[in-house]
Amino acid sequence: MRTNNPVLRDKTFQGLFADGERMTMNGTVAKTALLLALSLVSAFWTWNRFDAALAGGQVEAAVASITPFMWGGFLVGFVLAMVTVFKQSWAGVTAPLYAIAEGFALGGISAFFEMSYHGIVFQAVGLTFGVLAVMLVAYRAGWIRVTDKFRMGVVGATGAIALLYLVDIGLRAFTGMQGIGFIHESGALGIGFSLLVVGLAALNLVLDFDMIDQASTRGAPKYMEWYGAFALMVTLVWLYLEILRLLSKARR
Repeated sequence: MRTNNPVLRDKTFQGLFADGERMTMNGTVAKTALLLALSLVSAFWTWNRFDAALAGGQVEAAVASITPFMWGGFLVGFVLAMVTVFKQSWAGVTAPLYAIAEGFALGGISAFFEMSYHGIVFQAVGLTFGVLAVMLVAYRAGWIRVTDKFRMGVVGATGAIALLYLVDIGLRAFTGMQGIGFIHESGALGIGFSLLVVGLAALNLVLDFDMIDQASTRGAPKYMEWYGAFALMVTLVWLYLEILRLLSKARR
């Protein structure tokens, strides 16, 4: 029952299988849809704020108008994520708040990308929802079988990508270098790398579906639907950002 999602581990569900209303896969999917809707609403608000400021012709003013919401959203989202990880029973409250905070942050980032590449955000949103739907259908239909080798491969590859990103951040932050070239460049190697990362994010969705499905079968309590939905949101945020990066490279 291994999964690379750091907030969705096997031990998360240990000791939770008591009598009462139980967690279901369908219930988790429904709550995931609600979290996505909340994040879209807050992202749309930040987007409108940016557009209203940009209409005045002052790019710097438009950027300044959303920067606090973008960084504040990431900070609040991180704090809420940590609270949710350690207090799963609070997920019914913290997960919706997390989705709203991430929406503010993603709305700001999306506005920056849209300013440079017109239409890219709607493409990225459409592709993210499309990948989510395809992977859910593929998992439920049994087209993708989650075996031990499959889990090990996805976890190992995703861990390697995470380490690579950490090295890149360290190089850019502490040495003044431009980081690892192919992560950011728009050539064939850079686009190929982004395609690989998007694929890994999609495969992590399958691992998350499998973990939630097994927990539902074993009888986890009802509030864990919120926690499962929150965990899926973590992967979906990563997937959306990577799709944005891929599309921006293709545009360049």
